[in-house]
Amino acid sequence: MFRLKDPMATEYRQRRFGLLTSHYTAALLIALSILQSSVAQDTNNWTEFRGSMGNGHASVNFAPSDLSNIQWKVPIKGKGWSSPVVWQDQVWLTTATEDGKEMSAICVDINSGDTIYDLLIHENETPSFSHPTNSYASPTPVIEEGRVYLHFGSYGTTCIDTSNGKQLWQRTDFECNHHRGPASSPILYKGKLIIAFDGFDQQYVVALDSKTGETIWKRDRDIKYDNDDGDWKKAYCTGSVFEIDGNPVLVYPSAKATIAYDPNNGKPLWSVYHDGMNASARPQMTKNGTIVLTNGMGRMDVINPRGSGDISESGIVWTTKKGVAKRPSPLVVDDRIYMFNDKGVATCTNLANGDLVWQERVGGSFAASPIFDGKNIFAFSEQGQILVVKPSDEYELVKEVKLGDGFKASPAIVADKLVLRSISELICVSAKD
Repeated sequence: MFRLKDPMATEYRQRRFGLLTSHYTAALLIALSILQSSVAQDTNNWTEFRGSMGNGHASVNFAPSDLSNIQWKVPIKGKGWSSPVVWQDQVWLTTATEDGKEMSAICVDINSGDTIYDLLIHENETPSFSHPTNSYASPTPVIEEGRVYLHFGSYGTTCIDTSNGKQLWQRTDFECNHHRGPASSPILYKGKLIIAFDGFDQQYVVALDSKTGETIWKRDRDIKYDNDDGDWKKAYCTGSVFEIDGNPVLVYPSAKATIAYDPNNGKPLWSVYHDGMNASARPQMTKNGTIVLTNGMGRMDVINPRGSGDISESGIVWTTKKGVAKRPSPLVVDDRIYMFNDKGVATCTNLANGDLVWQERVGGSFAASPIFDGKNIFAFSEQGQILVVKPSDEYELVKEVKLGDGFKASPAIVADKLVLRSISELICVSAKD
């Protein structure tokens, strides 16, 4: 099911893609567009969950004093915890009715907040159960030039042409009992859209051709679980591709274990067992080549991602349970790991050995993942508090503001704009008046 609701689409296409009367002017504008895209891509785009680099790091600074400079606010219908993604002047996010019978995608203009597209993607007569803390639209889209990929777990994956809002392809044939609702987000790697289906009944990773939607490879998890209870087999993680010893490695956490694959063909490379269930944090690679993992039950492991087969004994560098967040992803800045957990505790951990550097009760609770703009850390609570914290060996609160009605989705930061999805609104805060 796909339906286009786009009262501004025609005007938008004319404004952005209108014919130019001068061939010379057209050629010049195209050349400038290519130049700007190549130079400013890192700052103008936030392409997937936790940003274009997948680690919550932005390429531009955003002064804490700018948090009061709201450029626009727009209400978002339904319920959804997917993060906004940005390409140039388009912001995309997904949402759904609370009962899951309708699943939609919304695109707004980042400069004005005007709706460009409101697309009904799926209609479901009898949706499966979704836990109240989750939503039917929790997976974050992934976007690239000309295309956005919308994922709703086993309900379907859809590719949309961002220039006209039309569907290019859709897959609805991947089976998975998410048991508590879907949440894993897709990623792009060299023409492949890679997605995990870690459900109650089956667990696998699949790579689709991003142009056609056809399956390139599919690999069962083959994890040795402790029991047959599917509740202990489900997870909600987003994978990452890292370069390790010159080779691309797809690191994909799941319940009980994390498995690394060759992203080109899905061949398993190594696995590390760390227990856990409901894992949702995205893995992070550090400057010294280790990888930070959390298992969804309050445990963090830093691993050396080299070797083959089961590297649980040789690969785990250290483990800690001090202040580890169950839902938000950790943030690695230099040789420290920063976390804001579900119980309102902020923690700074030494990357080298897992020792606690500091811990502070900041109040509230956190589901959204923090971001770093090169100068400060920004954390967003479920109660609507935004904490700006200086990365240092002492807890130093730079600024605290209240904005919106609570944050479950992680934000996007591009150029001079911070794009926030609260429970009921999309909010753009600008660094410029």
